[in-house]
Amino acid sequence: MDDKIYRMYGINTAVELLRPGAKWEWTGGVGFSRWEDPRPQPSKEEVEETMDKIKAFEDSINTIWTEEQMKEIRGFEQQLEDATK
Repeated sequence: MDDKIYRMYGINTAVELLRPGAKWEWTGGVGFSRWEDPRPQPSKEEVEETMDKIKAFEDSINTIWTEEQMKEIRGFEQQLEDATK
């Protein structure tokens, strides 16, 4: 399989690593639309840098999926796409 599936890469993981347990909402490319935490919110750049580090980490791991796992993952991805239409 040539397709890389990222399991940790995303805004949720990046923000959780930067500010564990914070309550927040992210609006597209704008950044945080809600921040409920006494700590300062991370900048958009800080979140993006953390996401880059997560992706680089996942890229460094040679994950091998079974055919059945790939079918299940692709089916779930299709469900998500269909739900957003």
